[in-house]
Order: sequence, then structure tokens, then C-alpha cells
Amino acid sequence: MDVNTSRELAAVAAEAARAVGDMLRGAFRSRPEISTKRDFHDPVTEHDKAAEERIREVLAERCPDSTVVGEEGGTRGEGAICWYVDPIDGTANFAAGLPFFCTSIAAAVDGEVVAGVIYDPVRDDEFTAWLGGAECNGAPIRSSGARTDREAVLLSSYPTPRDLAADGEEALHRFARMVNAFASTRRPGSAALKLAHVAAGWSDVAYGTRVNAWDVAAGSLLVRQAGGVYIPLSGSVFTPGGYLACVGGFDLEGSVMAEIAGAGRPA
Repeated sequence: MDVNTSRELAAVAAEAARAVGDMLRGAFRSRPEISTKRDFHDPVTEHDKAAEERIREVLAERCPDSTVVGEEGGTRGEGAICWYVDPIDGTANFAAGLPFFCTSIAAAVDGEVVAGVIYDPVRDDEFTAWLGGAECNGAPIRSSGARTDREAVLLSSYPTPRDLAADGEEALHRFARMVNAFASTRRPGSAALKLAHVAAGWSDVAYGTRVNAWDVAAGSLLVRQAGGVYIPLSGSVFTPGGYLACVGGFDLEGSVMAEIAGAGRPA
């Protein structure tokens, strides 16, 4: 795909993400009623569903011959352009009133992510990526920062309850190694927004497990186009699994994450 078409798709994604900004800001800190999906650790609200439907409307209007894969509504449509939509990445934060959540929208063609937007409605920060670059609020961003663990800020939700169930005490040992190795370790609760912050150089490393394409597709392109490193631990951003990202110039081979993330790679 040519750069201009990629940028046009990024503009469509930005329009769709901003179309739900007022809705999410208005509902934020209203303590909405929560339902659960897989278990009580996996919340959803009426606003997740309403936001996704509005995003689908914008995408259908701007790119009618598309496929849309949404976290809440599944796969609909047929077309060469496939959109991956997470209307609220960080629903638990949104529902509780913690200002760390976002809307993530990515476009893929022929198995390649070609455009993506991560929109933080609380801060009104719009992170945009296309095949020619990456921006935040219209200004170019560069993924640069710390070079070693002892200087770096790590963003990670590991271990999740499912990690603890699968790995037991070993998960806690890995977490302890992460906390001891890095200057700071934070668990902010949105994979997409964590990746946006690494792309902007506001944090240095992001790691997560058990994510889906709608969580990380936009962020993966954002990090790479900003000059950082994104590694899908499942082998593909479209295959559920883990991810590891870092700013450009970070010594990943010398990091404790090389071993910890390696344990999450497929055999």
C-alpha cells in the first residue's frame, strides 16, 4: 500500500475515534453499571458497546467495503480493509474513574497493519501512525529513552490472574525479577495506551500477555513507525498472545525481559 492511502486510512481511524470522545468523557466517573465477560476480572459497560457501534457507523460511512473486527461486536462485513477496534481499552479503569484508558483503531490490508490511531479522550491526546511516520496531536514523535533496565520505566500488567493460574509461583518470581531490575515498574491497565507512551518516549518498555489484535494492532504500528521495537510473542500481531515493546536504542538483549518474555513465546 502506498503512503498516501495509508495516511488516509489513519485519518478515517482518527475521525472514528474522536467520534466517541465526547461520549466517553461524559460517562467517565459516572460509575456505570458493570457486566462481565470471561470472569469478574473482565468487565464491560454499556459505553463499550455504544462506542463500538458508533465507531462502526463512521467506518461504514467512510470505508463501506470493509471488515470490522471489534472486541464487543465480533467480525462483521467483508472487504480488503480490515479494521481492528477496541472502543475502550482499559475498561476497568474507565468504569472506576481512573484516567488511563483509550480508544484503539487499526487498519490492516493483506495481513499488514497499515494505519492506526490510539485516542486518549481524557487528555485529548491523539496518537496516529501510518506507513510514513507517527505523530501525537499532529507533531512527530520519536520512541527514545533509557538504554538499560536500571534506567527504565516498565509498563506491564503481568502477572494477570490467568498468568497466576497457569504459572503459579513462577509468575510471582518473574514479577519480582522485573520489579528488582527496572528503575520503576507500573501497572496502568491499558495495553494500547502503554504502547502509545512507549512510542512517544514517555515510558521505555511495555510487556503484556494474553492480548488480542484489537488491543495492540494500532500500538504495534505506532511503536515501529516512531522508531521503537515491537515484538509479538505469538509470532503475529493478529494471533492472541503476548507482546514486548521498547524504545529505540534500548538494550533488549541485556534486559531481564529477554528471558521473561522468551518464556511466553510459542514453542
